[in-house]
Amino acid sequence: MTFRDAVIWALDALISQRLRSFLTVLGIAVGIGAVVLLTSLGEGIHRFVLGEFTQFGTNLIGVTPGKTSTTGMSGAVISNVRPLSIADAEALNRIPRVEATVPVVQGNAAVEFGKRGRRTYVFGVDADTPRVWQLAVAQGRFLPDDRAVDARAFAVLGSKVAEELFGNANPLGRRIRIGGERYRTIGVMAAKGQMLGFDLDDAVYIPAQRALAMFNRESLMEIDVLFAGGSQAKGISERIREILLARHGREDFTIVTQDQMLDVLGSILGVLTLAVGAIGGISLLVGGVGITTIMTIAVRQRRAEIGLLRALGAGRGGIMGLFAIEATLLGSIGGVAGILLGSGGAWLLEILVPKLPTHTPVIYVVLAEALAAVIGLLSGILPARQAARMDPIEALRAE
Repeated sequence: MTFRDAVIWALDALISQRLRSFLTVLGIAVGIGAVVLLTSLGEGIHRFVLGEFTQFGTNLIGVTPGKTSTTGMSGAVISNVRPLSIADAEALNRIPRVEATVPVVQGNAAVEFGKRGRRTYVFGVDADTPRVWQLAVAQGRFLPDDRAVDARAFAVLGSKVAEELFGNANPLGRRIRIGGERYRTIGVMAAKGQMLGFDLDDAVYIPAQRALAMFNRESLMEIDVLFAGGSQAKGISERIREILLARHGREDFTIVTQDQMLDVLGSILGVLTLAVGAIGGISLLVGGVGITTIMTIAVRQRRAEIGLLRALGAGRGGIMGLFAIEATLLGSIGGVAGILLGSGGAWLLEILVPKLPTHTPVIYVVLAEALAAVIGLLSGILPARQAARMDPIEALRAE
C-alpha cells in the first residue's frame, strides 16, 4: 500500500465516523486555539510594552538619585543622600560621545488661562528635551537654552492642554498661570500619546530650575543622557559613574541603561508568554488523551478490517503506519481548526478591546500546527501498536 493509499484509507475511516472524528478534532482545536490566542495576547503585550519603552529611542541612559540595590528606594527622600542637581546634568553633558542631557522634575499642578483651567502634569526640563525624548514642536518653539539661575518663566503646552485652555485660538504669547505662578506660552507640542501611563499631550513643560522651586524639591527626579549612535552604553555608564562619584563622594545614585531595562522586561514578558502558553497546553493534553481513547476504540471496532489487511499481506509496520497516519490526520485537522479559532479570536478581541493589543506571528502558527500533528502522532502510537500486534486469524474471527 502506497502512502497516498494509506492517507485515503485514513480519511475514509474518519469520514465514516463523522461525529466521533468531529468531537476528537474539537478537543485538539480548543487546545490549539487556546495556545494561539494566549500567546498572541502575550506577544501583543510584549510588543506594546517594548514600544512604550523605546518610543524615546534606544540610546538613552537614566540616572536616578539613591542606590536602589542597597536602599531599595529612591534617595530623593533620604536626607543624607546628596540630591541630583542641574550641575550634575551639565557635568554629564561634557562626557565625550554624550550628545545631550535632560534634567527632569515631574509634578502636578493647576494650569489656568482666564476662566479655564485643568490640573495636569508639569515637567521641569531643558532645551534639549525634544531631541532626547524625540518630541516635535507643532507651534512656536521649545524652551530656550537659558542658564539654570536665569531661567525665564516660559512654558510649552502639550497638545491636549493647549486645546483645553485655548480651543482654536492661538496660544503663543499668552500668559497662563501654573501652580499660581505666571508663565508666557512660547510653544505647543505635537501630539505624542501616552508613555507608561503618562499622557505627554496632557502636560506642560517649564524650566527645570523653576520646577524645583515650584514643587519645593532639592533633587531632580532623573537625568536622561542621550549618547551617540554606535557608542557602547556600558562605557558611557562607567564614565557617568566616575564623574558622579567624584562629585558626590559616594555611589548614592542608580544608573540604568535602556538595554538593562529591555532585558529585564523581556525576561518578565517571556515568562508571561510561557505561562499563558502552558495554560493552553493543558487543553492540548486533554485533546491528546481524547485521540488516544478514540483510536483505541477504533482499533477494537475494526479488528476484522485489520485481520483482512494482515491476510492480504500487510505487515505489522504497515498496520501501525495506517493507524498512526489516521491519528496524525486527526491532530493536523484539529490544528488547522484551532489556528483559525485562535487567530480569529485574537482578531475579534483586538476589535472589541482596541487597548488590548494582540499579535500572532507566523512562526507561532507553524509551530502550533506542527505541535498538533505531533500530539496526534504520539497519541496514536499506542493504539497503532495494539493493532499491529493482533493475530490475523483472531482478528478475522471478529467478523
